[in-house]
Amino acid sequence: MSTSVIILAAGKGTRMRSGLPKVLQPLAGRPLLGHVIETAKKLQADNIITIYGHGGNLVQKEFAHEQVQWVKQAEQLGTGHAVKVTLPVLPKDGQALILSGDVPCISQQTLQKLLDAARNTGIALVTLTVADATGYGRIVRDNGKIQAIVEHKDASEEQRKIKEFNTGIYCVSNAKLHEWLPKLSNDNAQGEYYLTDIVAMAIADGLEVASVEPERAFEVEGVNDRIQLAALEREFQTHQAKLLMQQGVHLIDPSRFDLRGQLTVGQDVRIDINVIIEGDCAFGDNVEIGAGCVIKNTTIAAGTKVQPYSVFDSAIVGENTQIGPFSRLRPGAKLADEVHIGNFVEVKNSSIGLGSKANHFTYLGDAEVGAGSNIGAGTITCNYDGANKFKTIIGDAAFIGSNSSLVAPVTIGNGATVGAGSTITRDVADNCLAVERSKQFVKEDYPRPQKIKK
Repeated sequence: MSTSVIILAAGKGTRMRSGLPKVLQPLAGRPLLGHVIETAKKLQADNIITIYGHGGNLVQKEFAHEQVQWVKQAEQLGTGHAVKVTLPVLPKDGQALILSGDVPCISQQTLQKLLDAARNTGIALVTLTVADATGYGRIVRDNGKIQAIVEHKDASEEQRKIKEFNTGIYCVSNAKLHEWLPKLSNDNAQGEYYLTDIVAMAIADGLEVASVEPERAFEVEGVNDRIQLAALEREFQTHQAKLLMQQGVHLIDPSRFDLRGQLTVGQDVRIDINVIIEGDCAFGDNVEIGAGCVIKNTTIAAGTKVQPYSVFDSAIVGENTQIGPFSRLRPGAKLADEVHIGNFVEVKNSSIGLGSKANHFTYLGDAEVGAGSNIGAGTITCNYDGANKFKTIIGDAAFIGSNSSLVAPVTIGNGATVGAGSTITRDVADNCLAVERSKQFVKEDYPRPQKIKK
């Protein structure tokens, strides 16, 4: 049976007090709507229909790379009206998952259960039972079977005691949506077209309304303001941390760890506090990450130790390297095995060979460094002339003295030595010494200037 996904994403999100539409607010580094679209893709939906309204241009621009069919809801007249505007593009066969763009954590597993339940009945919904369901639409049952959903404002005192509520996540036969949605009425306390009314229509048609509950309560939590967003962020991160620890990762303090993407790990990975992982990352066996590091789209091979407060972006790091503290690997940084990159060293678009070292206050940009070379403190590759970038090549077993400037394009040969404080503008051949600095001048008994007394 074909599956369509309908995502409600037209709301303004006034309580966010933001210029961004609510569905573009970030959770774990990704817009709320992005999480929902990603889950829909995992279900291999035949089409994803997203209903937009407020800030529609921003929303469509953010997801221009996605295969999404956009439908505009010019007036926000309720959830039933929102789904109704999709009817011109919604197939008349198959079934539709109806999701909310501000409920980002619904899992693929829960939605698959919902799909399976709806195949047998034609309609199913996700419900949750809590201690206090104030504010939510209550699930009214008779002998265990769902009879209606009553919104809180329309509920009687007895109905408000019900603890099972409607999460707003449905799976419905497309044919039935085409039949029921045109019949919706707005004769209620809110004056809106409630999607929940299709439940009563289903029962009137003699259908049994199926229901499933999520494995984790936070899956169905929505976001309406900054407080709810922050609370959901922490619940989401707690779950991410739990999954990693189940894989054997040693998180020093799971409450002070953020995963804003995907992390693949080997055995005995150790991560200290306040580490942020972004994008797609992979850590090999026995990798250790120090406190306060930010690591994005980076692969780190086995046995590497990263000292605190280092920042990586789109880097590849070999085995048994030593990095940090306060090191920065920028896009294109490629470190071979057993490399040492020390404090306040920055590497950008450069490859560093086996066992080479740059331990202090160094910038290596657009460079190729061979194996076994030593880059002294304060050395920089001068790779930019204000308009174009140029490459520096440093051979194997080269020694670059402290406070040297290598003006690209330039090549330092195998076994070559550059004296400290040199500015090198010409190639240095293999096994040669290059020194470029002014001759030291000494004047004996030099009288230092004195302040003039007024």
